[in-house]
Amino acid sequence: MNKVPLTARGAEQLRSELERLKRVERPRIIEAIAEARSHGDLKENAEYHAAREQQGFIEARIKDIEGKLSNAHIVDVTDEHTRTLADGKVIFGATVDVLELDSDQEHTFQIVGDDEADSKQGLISISSPIARSLIGKRADDLATVETPGGLREFEILEVRYE
Repeated sequence: MNKVPLTARGAEQLRSELERLKRVERPRIIEAIAEARSHGDLKENAEYHAAREQQGFIEARIKDIEGKLSNAHIVDVTDEHTRTLADGKVIFGATVDVLELDSDQEHTFQIVGDDEADSKQGLISISSPIARSLIGKRADDLATVETPGGLREFEILEVRYE
């Protein structure tokens, strides 16, 4: 399996979710299944079937998170060694301030893993067209992105590793 890029914060969020699923959700659903079983005939027991379905979702999510964490490549951009290697370039995990030239609007993006992406929070996936166009660039460079709405041009104002 390929390595899954994660920021240190993203890995911590996944660990936290995994802990909650294992320590809170799994025991809760096991209790719900036991309760539903005690009501008798399982063939027509909607509570039992709903609880089993929910158990399947929880177990699948646990397996998914465990797989991602076991294959994670965690990048901590606050690490001095990583900063030295980046040398002012946009890398995975970096926070980038850009000016969109057509609209004269400033945006701040942090380039994160697919699971961490949330465009409303300025967290963009490493596999997104904008992130791919920014990777490797430095402050004052221009990045052109082809989007469904047409070409967008960004001037990189600042690259931060926070």
